[in-house]
Amino acid sequence: MSLDPAYLDYPMRRRGMDHDHYPYSKFPDRKPIQWPEGRKLLIWPLISLEYFPMVPNDQPFRAPGHMQTAYPDYRHYTAREYGTRVGIYRLLDSFEAVGAKVSIACNSAIAERYPPLIEDILAGGHEIIAHATDMNATIASGMPDDVEKAIITQSLDTLERMTGRRPRGWLSIARSQSFATPRHLVDSGVEYMCDWVNDELPYRFSTASGDIVNIPLNHELSDRQILNVQQQSVDSYAQQIADAADWLLTEAASHGGRMLPMHLTPYIMGLPYRIDAFDSLVRRLAGNQAIGFATGSDILDSWKAQA
Repeated sequence: MSLDPAYLDYPMRRRGMDHDHYPYSKFPDRKPIQWPEGRKLLIWPLISLEYFPMVPNDQPFRAPGHMQTAYPDYRHYTAREYGTRVGIYRLLDSFEAVGAKVSIACNSAIAERYPPLIEDILAGGHEIIAHATDMNATIASGMPDDVEKAIITQSLDTLERMTGRRPRGWLSIARSQSFATPRHLVDSGVEYMCDWVNDELPYRFSTASGDIVNIPLNHELSDRQILNVQQQSVDSYAQQIADAADWLLTEAASHGGRMLPMHLTPYIMGLPYRIDAFDSLVRRLAGNQAIGFATGSDILDSWKAQA
C-alpha cells in the first residue's frame, strides 16, 4: 500500500528547526559580542545540586544518576549525598580561590534540606537557578499540563522563600522539556533557560507568552558525560576543556567574544582523586587575561545589552 502524498507535507518544514521559536542563524555571520573587561572568552561554571529520593519515579522517565539497585539503594543514595556534604565545597573552594562566581542549578528540595549549604553559596556571591523540585520531577511531553506547571512553580517559589531571591534561570532535569515548558517558564517570570544545546552563545527564544533567552549548556563537555558515561580520566577531561578554551580564543580573535559552559556534578568531580586536576585547570584558565568567569545572569545581562 502506498502512502498518501499528503503524509509528507508538513507546513513547518523549513531551513533550521521546524518551529517558530527562533530563526536560523549562522554562527560566523553574527554581530560580534564584546564581554566585560575586554575578555575574549567567558567560562560559565554551572554546578548541579541534586536531591535523589530513595525511590525513583520512572514517569515520564528516570533521571540520569538516579537509584539503580533494589530498594533501599543506600550505596547510590549516599554516593549522591556525598556531593552536598563534601564535593560541593571542594568545587566552590577551587572557584573562590581565583575569585570566580558560578551558577548553581539547585533542586528546591536541596534548599529545604540543607539551609546552611544555601547560606554558604549565597555568602560566596554565587547565583542559584532553579532545577526542578527533586530528581523525581522530570518533564516530558505527554505529562499533564498542571503537573508540569506545579513542578516549575513549586521549585521557583521554594527557592525564592529559602534564598530571598527568585531565580532568573532554569535548568530542566536531563535538559528535558515538553512542548509547553518554555511558555510555562515565561509565565513564571524566568528570564533564561539552559536546556537547548544547539549553539555556543545566547539567543532569543519566542513563546506564545513572550520571549525567554536560551543560554546553551554544552552536554558533551559535562563531567558526567566525560567521566561517568565515557569513562575517561579527569586528566582527559581537563585537557578537553583546555583545548576547547584554546580553540574558542582563536575564534574570538576574529569573530568576537565566545562562551564555554562548564557543567559540573559535585559527587562526580568533587572526589579527592579528581579535584587536584580540576583545581589546576581552574587556575590555568584564570591565569589567562583573555579569559573570565561569569554566572548565567552575568552572561544574560551582557548579551542583552548588545542584542
